Amino acid sequence: MATRVLGIAGSPRRRGNTEQLLDRFLAGAASGGAEVDKIVVARLTLGGCRACDGCWDDGQCVIQDDFQEVNRRIVAADVLVLAAPLYFWGLPAQVKALVDRGQCQWARKFILHRPLAATASGRQRRQGVFISVGGEPRPWFDGALKTVRGFFGVYETDYRLGLLYGGLDARGAVADHPTALSEAFAAGVQASGW
Repeated sequence: MATRVLGIAGSPRRRGNTEQLLDRFLAGAASGGAEVDKIVVARLTLGGCRACDGCWDDGQCVIQDDFQEVNRRIVAADVLVLAAPLYFWGLPAQVKALVDRGQCQWARKFILHRPLAATASGRQRRQGVFISVGGEPRPWFDGALKTVRGFFGVYETDYRLGLLYGGLDARGAVADHPTALSEAFAAGVQASGW
């Protein structure tokens, strides 16, 4: 069975630097035989977590919006790729809302003590990739990385790889980077075999 790779485009800017890197990653994965899927967070109707603890009963978020479908696709993936630029050393609000809604997976794991179902290919643990860019030549990714690792953790996803690039702020600046797009493609090819 082909590896299922899910890319999450988390920038509010469509077809920006992180989405271009994500697209190259997904193209590489597809060329390696993976089944690829992509979610664009900016297109979703996605409210923030209300901290209502309704998910403590069954591990399901009680807010009815696009999160239910996104959650289903995340759980089905073998490889989860989150692509988002740095905003004040963290994630943009749109993708942070998605991360916060993962609270239902936290409840499933730590309150209900239920293991996440294996993927269709039988993998109990998923593999995670974080793609990010920052405008500063030497950006500080630590804050975003802690959030991404926590998000991956509640989805039984091991942080496998980071493609993190500084000095890419202007729209399309990634095209002038000497290696970023080719590295993203190569990483996608590699991920198709995970």
